[in-house]
Amino acid sequence: MSVQPFHLAIPVYNLAECRKFYREVLGCKEGRSSEHWVDFDFFGHQLVIHYKEKSKDEKLHTNPVDGKNVPVPHFGVVLEWDDFQDLAQHLKSKDIEFIIEPYIRFKGKVGEQATMFFLDPSGNALEFKSFKDEGQLFAK
Repeated sequence: MSVQPFHLAIPVYNLAECRKFYREVLGCKEGRSSEHWVDFDFFGHQLVIHYKEKSKDEKLHTNPVDGKNVPVPHFGVVLEWDDFQDLAQHLKSKDIEFIIEPYIRFKGKVGEQATMFFLDPSGNALEFKSFKDEGQLFAK
């Protein structure tokens, strides 16, 4: 089965700030846009940020995983191991506040992976991860 790019549209309450974040912090190439949305090449996938008025009662929901509070929902991509390390260093240099700092899960076990979580300026949770052996992406 060939891997096709996904399409994801997410709400943002500050289009200009999020546009800058995805373009300048994450390095995503900008595509089409209007005054209400912006298209990005999100690591080979199509991400669209859509303006939505900020909700007064939105709270970050989390579930416990490995003793850490993982935000739900969240999205992101699986990167090559070295690309993950480079992105983690880049984000640290941009003073990104991590929800979960970059770390290694399942070290020395099936599914060993690096992972990190942070928020975009509108509070959308992102997870980037990488597998020591990408063939173990779905391993049990």
